[in-house]
Amino acid sequence: MSIRLLLPPRASLLLLSPLHRRRTPTPPPFRATSTAVPPRTSSFFGLPNRAFTGVSAMAAGAQQGAVEVRESVELTEKEEKIFGRLLDVVRHFSLGTQVRVAGGWVRDKLLGKDSTDIDIALDNMTGQNFCERVNEYSEFLGEEQKGIGVIQCNPDQSKHLETATMLIDDIWIDFVNLRSEKYAENSRIPTVEIGTAKEDAFRRDLTINSLFYNINTKSVEDLTERGLEDLKKGLIATPLPAKSTFLDDPLRVLRAIRFAARFSFTLTEDLKEAASDENVKSELGSKISRERIGHEVDLMMSDKHPVDAMCYIRDLGLFYVVFAFPEKLDPPVLDTHDWLCVSHIEAAWNLAHSIGSSVFSGGSDPKSQDDQKRLCLYSALFIPVRNMVYMDKKKKKVPVVSYIIRDSLKLKASDADTIVNIHVASEKFAELVLLESNENLETVKEKLDDEYLEIPTDSVKRVLAGLILREIKGFWRVALFISALINPEVGNASGSLGKQGELNQRKEKYLSVERSITDLDLDSVWNLKPLLDGKAIMGVLEVKSGGPLIGKWQQRLVKWQLAHPKGTMEECKEWMKQSQQQSKRQKVECST
Repeated sequence: MSIRLLLPPRASLLLLSPLHRRRTPTPPPFRATSTAVPPRTSSFFGLPNRAFTGVSAMAAGAQQGAVEVRESVELTEKEEKIFGRLLDVVRHFSLGTQVRVAGGWVRDKLLGKDSTDIDIALDNMTGQNFCERVNEYSEFLGEEQKGIGVIQCNPDQSKHLETATMLIDDIWIDFVNLRSEKYAENSRIPTVEIGTAKEDAFRRDLTINSLFYNINTKSVEDLTERGLEDLKKGLIATPLPAKSTFLDDPLRVLRAIRFAARFSFTLTEDLKEAASDENVKSELGSKISRERIGHEVDLMMSDKHPVDAMCYIRDLGLFYVVFAFPEKLDPPVLDTHDWLCVSHIEAAWNLAHSIGSSVFSGGSDPKSQDDQKRLCLYSALFIPVRNMVYMDKKKKKVPVVSYIIRDSLKLKASDADTIVNIHVASEKFAELVLLESNENLETVKEKLDDEYLEIPTDSVKRVLAGLILREIKGFWRVALFISALINPEVGNASGSLGKQGELNQRKEKYLSVERSITDLDLDSVWNLKPLLDGKAIMGVLEVKSGGPLIGKWQQRLVKWQLAHPKGTMEECKEWMKQSQQQSKRQKVECST
């Protein structure tokens, strides 16, 4: 995208001085266990519970009833002020402009939801020209003028018309002129022209997003004559035929799914048929950038009903298009992995609802807690492929999960690393779960001990848990949660965890280990500083150079501190000296 300003949080843009003119920039055997969308009757930290009924997400969606829609838009005091200013600009300069709010803001206001996502559509001028008039009017009143941001059109990214943005009363507002789009055969890049409000409404992705609020007349305009009706019925439909709409811009398939999941609305039959069309799927996979696909999926995962969205992706046959796998997998991907993956995220949703908000309490603030929820859901979704690897260009084995996050979805590399680390830590937590009943105490102790360090039996649990937490850090509850979800592993996650008894057993495993970790005072143990640094260790060992030897002693030192939480620096040095002397004596005895 050609961009000319960096101004958070709206978009990446280039700040222009007030009144400065724009410059040109240089499969399914598990179908019987698929998911339903039952009435939402309870939730934890905003996450609704789900039940397993053996009905697909799309079939369940057909049960959608009437939606409560307001008869008119009720403006807040700030919205009144902003819209009043826009009309003052129109009158002051005799522009004759019809100023409309388009899309999501209108939909949300009619649903009784607050929204600051204000997109202004203009019928007789460009967005930048109107923004410049806003600044001229501010100068006339003796007020501070605002910078104007301009997002250039970029047909390759389905950004077909230039958009201007500016801050008005502390809210970022986008301005664009009404437009019509005509697609030539064999081209997904349309010819864009200034259009009428009706033409603009019909070229939008969904009928519920095609509504306008006319600021001049203070009225809602439903120019497709379907927007309000579909909103009231809870239907996700396209203004024009669904297949041609999706072929024009295949990303609209994922947007339809996202809104259906967010509002618990129903996809219409023609929309489902079009979304499942092989040509549409091919276009989605080949013509839409992975970044845009990943952005839509990430919005789904961060929204209210991510499991519903994943069920739609699966049921519409889009799973392997959205979550593209690399070639030459070990073991190979199966046709059933879409059903396996979605059954695990649904099972995770149920288990998380049963446990409560403690799963994500590792986050220090609401934003980091939301991030923990999001990455937990990705971790659950990809449980069935967590042990798959592929060979990268350097002939190195790489987890398939890392490929999906980094390359298929183009999310942050840190997201991929965290999810892989959660999977690794979840396997290690399995040993800790067994330690709760002392089932494998001697085996774990044997792994932790070496010739210089013997862990006291009553400290084995603390040392093992501490080592795991020092690796996974603040995501330890998420990793423990995933461990409880997969151990013991079952082939049919949704069927197994749909049973209340099984759900309760896994919940108790999670809570038992969580209590043990907090009772052992291990939360934040990753912040534990070693009593001795490398130089001090060299001094105790009386060696002049570092290397692998010092690294091994640093690892032993951490174990010793975990086993002796009240140990002092002097006690630590004494242990090192004695263990080293004892090892030397043993070696001498062995040689004689």
